[in-house]
Amino acid sequence: MNLKINNKKMPIKKATSFKMRLFGLMGQKDIKEGILFPKCNSIHTFFMKEEIDVIGLNEENQVIYIYRNVPKNKIVKVSNEPKKTSILELPKDTSKDLVIGSVLNFQE
Repeated sequence: MNLKINNKKMPIKKATSFKMRLFGLMGQKDIKEGILFPKCNSIHTFFMKEEIDVIGLNEENQVIYIYRNVPKNKIVKVSNEPKKTSILELPKDTSKDLVIGSVLNFQE
């Protein structure tokens, strides 16, 4: 799927398998795509090679949390309700035009 952000289409993978949810963007360099973790309220950046932007979304894909340029070895928790939130990991500096309350439109 794709997400239009900063007037560009960015490919977004959906973490549906255990392996994808476990590894996410770990170990990758020069990240060019995002990954969406549905029904997830926290992530970690252990074993990351570079910083990422972390976006928390509610059930309507409305931005409820933005954490830009998250360094490695951090834990980010966006809510206490894992079944009602999702987390989007993006390459660093790609969320600069997003604000709390923005609604993201993912295109298949």
